[in-house]
Amino acid sequence: MINDLAEKAKHEFFPDRVVRCDANEAAADFTFTCQNGVALRVQVVNDKVLRFRYATDGQFAPDFSYAFPEGVPARRQPSLLEFVEKADHYRLTTGRLICTIGKDNLHVRLLNRSGAVLCEYEKGFHWEYDWDSGNDIVKMSQQVQPGVHYFGLGDKPANMNLRGQRFCNWGSDTYGYVKGSDPLYKNIPFFLALHQKLAYGIFFDNSFKSYFDFAAERADVTSFWSHGGEMNFYFIYGPSLTEVSQEYTLLTGTPELPPLWALGYHQCKWSYYPDSLFKGIGAEFRKRRIPCDALYLDIDYMDGYRCFTWSPEHFPEPQKMVRELADDGFKTVVIIDPGIKIDSQYDVYQQGLANDYFCRRADGPLMKGSVWPGLCNFPDYTRPAVREWWAGLFKGLIEDVGVRGVWNDMNEPAVFEKGTFPDDVRFDYDGNSASHKKAHNVYGMQMARATNEGVKRFAYPNRPFTITRSTYAGGQRYSSGWTGDNVASWEHLWLANIQCQRLSISGFSFVGSDIGGFINTPDGELYARWVALGAFHPFFRTHSSGDHGDQEPWSFGEEYADLARHFIELRYKLLPYIYTAFWQYVRQGTPMLRPLAYLDQNDPETYQRMAEFGVGDHLLVCPITQAGVDGRWLYLPRGEWYYYWTDELREGGAEVWAAAPLNRIPLYVKAGAVLPHYPVMQYVGEQQVQELMLHVYHKEGRETSTLYDDGGEGYGYENGQATVRHFTVQGGVSGLHLIQKTEGDFQPSWTTCRVILHGLPADSSFTATVDGAAVEVKPQAVGKSRELPQLVVPAGFQELAVSWGQ
Repeated sequence: MINDLAEKAKHEFFPDRVVRCDANEAAADFTFTCQNGVALRVQVVNDKVLRFRYATDGQFAPDFSYAFPEGVPARRQPSLLEFVEKADHYRLTTGRLICTIGKDNLHVRLLNRSGAVLCEYEKGFHWEYDWDSGNDIVKMSQQVQPGVHYFGLGDKPANMNLRGQRFCNWGSDTYGYVKGSDPLYKNIPFFLALHQKLAYGIFFDNSFKSYFDFAAERADVTSFWSHGGEMNFYFIYGPSLTEVSQEYTLLTGTPELPPLWALGYHQCKWSYYPDSLFKGIGAEFRKRRIPCDALYLDIDYMDGYRCFTWSPEHFPEPQKMVRELADDGFKTVVIIDPGIKIDSQYDVYQQGLANDYFCRRADGPLMKGSVWPGLCNFPDYTRPAVREWWAGLFKGLIEDVGVRGVWNDMNEPAVFEKGTFPDDVRFDYDGNSASHKKAHNVYGMQMARATNEGVKRFAYPNRPFTITRSTYAGGQRYSSGWTGDNVASWEHLWLANIQCQRLSISGFSFVGSDIGGFINTPDGELYARWVALGAFHPFFRTHSSGDHGDQEPWSFGEEYADLARHFIELRYKLLPYIYTAFWQYVRQGTPMLRPLAYLDQNDPETYQRMAEFGVGDHLLVCPITQAGVDGRWLYLPRGEWYYYWTDELREGGAEVWAAAPLNRIPLYVKAGAVLPHYPVMQYVGEQQVQELMLHVYHKEGRETSTLYDDGGEGYGYENGQATVRHFTVQGGVSGLHLIQKTEGDFQPSWTTCRVILHGLPADSSFTATVDGAAVEVKPQAVGKSRELPQLVVPAGFQELAVSWGQ
């Protein structure tokens, strides 16, 4: 007698000849069934996105994924849909793509409408039986196109271009990781490919442990596979890299707009206690006039590390403390971990136990594991009732005490004994019962989801703010994030730059790193360079492990305190620009941080570069990541760029030297940009902005900029209380026109704009009109060493005309 399972465990299996095609053109669904029972279902999500699902036995599981807001992807009717059968293949055509499916073995080719091959199977779909779990190990291999480059995949600490590398997605607590460490905390199975100046993406929506090989094992093959679940992936066409990231991000969902203060500077440490020390940190910020919006409490604020409690010794009057800090402009953010201490006198534990909210092992016992409180049980956040319970627990912290934000840690999930839960732990998975093998990679995301629901409920009418260490695709809907337990080293400053760019193009823009490094202590130079970079990351926080010394901005001496203040003040000036970039991310799915290839994918010089990145539409940043240098070489994308610090105009498409002593970071502004600045404040809302500064950069040509404003708090923007201003610069050799078009009814506090003109001839006399009326142009100081022509105009102006040299 032949043991079929034993045989299956030794072989790879493939689809064979197609024997039936069920085409539902009205639903844009096409199912192909092979002689050996394998089925492929192709769904047209929209003109640029096709979904491929494979079933080894012809039976598709219920369609559900945490990656999507509604559990399944939102689909749009394609502008064109044609399906024809040929002698040896089927051909599916949309408004942007052509897909052919071979009749012999489901061989797939994907082309654009011009006939350029974008992606083609090598072995294609295949699988093997996993004796230990009973799952199929599902695999996909594709041909490597000539000259292809790969990007994305979340927080991987490796070179920006992924070609020649292999990675694993299995969220892991990776303390003190280094370049090349894998896996890390986040699980985002989405990557992009660029070849022949055309871009596409693959989203492999599978929450089991998965792997990605970008021509590492075989130079002509890229493959991805998973130890369970379906081969279920989305092909996303650009043709630009930016469009691929946008399609993926909009498919998996964008977050709500954050409160504006969440984009300010944050200070954190493991740990600030007692309350006198915590309040003293705030007092020192205000005394030194270093802007700061948020202060953090790590695990030591709790009573014996029990979540949702306060230490009676260190924080006897938390409500009073939080209120006093709020009166001085500080928002208090606290940590919450998933481990609930096993303690019969602990109310949260009693509730979880009584309602059977904790995870269980396969044979019924509760999952037990040690984390900071000692032995703990862990909520099953994949169960709706548990998420609802968890959300309700935040009433005490948010509504009663006044905490403004919550930080989720240890949610990979991490335990001290084995690193994470055993494989046999069971989860509800929203009615799709699963083991830890399937639920592990979404655990942190679902904790962040429940946390966000609670913070939002009790913070209303204010907006919620949450942070998570672990997440899955789509987790950007619920939380911001950071890159985990990094190290105070120049290598980790370099890694912070790469990881934040990579996360941003992978749908997760609201991200930053622990400035200065969590482990060990930086010197003043490293800290200053890191603050300079952090000022351009959406999440801007210093965090450190207290046993390695202090890491506040003044911890390295007065010289470095002044430098930290300088860059933090720059961040507060740029808040309207950064907030606008966030709004674009929410509305359009555009990454806030954009690698150099995103700025000009038609220039092959951008493909291998990693240091330079765009912030929003008009800024280019390149951090200093070496000690003892006063500048660096960097590559400017094609076009004209102004050096922010001097207004030196440089032509792109070439390497340039950027002089950058410690009080500078290489920062360039695209010619034609309108860059808004707020006055420096010690915290968001310290005072009303009376006058908005508009820095206008001359260009011989045309450029458009956008400014979004809704007050930065509350939900009025959902009812139209927001304003979008479109600025168009049209410049020539002897004049410049600035046109403003406004949408929306929100009335900001500022009634005038101070227009500061960059790139105009210094020795000319200027004449100007605003909406036809003459206005005076005066040279005034900008910083310590420059005078630039400036004029004050009404906030609602429509056209400003400036001329010179006539």
